[in-house]
Amino acid sequence: MKIVLTNDDGIDAPGLQTLLNCFREAGQIVIVAPKQPQSGISHRVTTRTPIHVTEMEKNRYSVDGTPADCSRIALKRIGPDAAWLVSGINAGANLGSDVYNSGTVAAAREAAILGYRAIAISQYIAKDQPINWEKTGFHAEAVLKMLMGRDLQPSYFWNVNLPYPLAISSKKTCKFCKLDIKPHKYDYRKKENNYIYDGSIHERPRNPESDVAVCFDENKIAITQIGVGSTGIAET
Repeated sequence: MKIVLTNDDGIDAPGLQTLLNCFREAGQIVIVAPKQPQSGISHRVTTRTPIHVTEMEKNRYSVDGTPADCSRIALKRIGPDAAWLVSGINAGANLGSDVYNSGTVAAAREAAILGYRAIAISQYIAKDQPINWEKTGFHAEAVLKMLMGRDLQPSYFWNVNLPYPLAISSKKTCKFCKLDIKPHKYDYRKKENNYIYDGSIHERPRNPESDVAVCFDENKIAITQIGVGSTGIAET
């Protein structure tokens, strides 16, 4: 089985290496990831200028483009026979309305648009806490294996968010849920002629049973099945 891995944090990001470790016993792995960090770039694609691609080593490609560009090039040219595309592991949650800003999610969405099975996976960063990638990988490997064994409707993809804290002593509980449509409570501070974003993901409003509440309050792995052009549905 061929699996394409990508992300939005860049080809040298520790989350991508952690994701690669999750598939150490899988089939053929092909990495096609952005040359530079592309966080928050959403679903931007490059169509008017050439996209430079460097083959760094066998099955490892650096793309001077966006996460969605990476999915397109990977699935159109480099690995069109791939069974899955997995995007991540993102350093930071991609929950609720954030899926529309996320380059991580856009890469998986683009794969779904192209008719491929895909997963976006992210690690929530608790306030003033570093990511322990070993713990993240332990839980990510289990949930990825589980999701790849489930049916996935055409034009849908999985969005996974790992909570904090995590431990290696036991597997974290997963919960299938809906995207939270509550908006952030954010504003902009004006300083001279500049407007500065002022908001915090940690205190964001949330609906009970939504992906935000599942990840933040229930401390469970939040899994949402998102359809292209939809706000997501709960697993049935």
